Amino acid sequence: MSLSKELLDILACPKCKGDIHLNETEDGLVCESCMLVYEIRDEIPIMLIEEAKPLKK
Repeated sequence: MSLSKELLDILACPKCKGDIHLNETEDGLVCESCMLVYEIRDEIPIMLIEEAKPLKK
């Protein structure tokens, strides 16, 4: 089970407060502006800036 649409609609990047979206594998939330991926563990998004990983292009 992935994150609900309602949750995705209210979540924002903690660094820039911009929009985020699920990555293709649905195991992370991507902020294109900050070029960061916030991991999803056990269906819980880890929205800590210090735990975010750089976006690989």
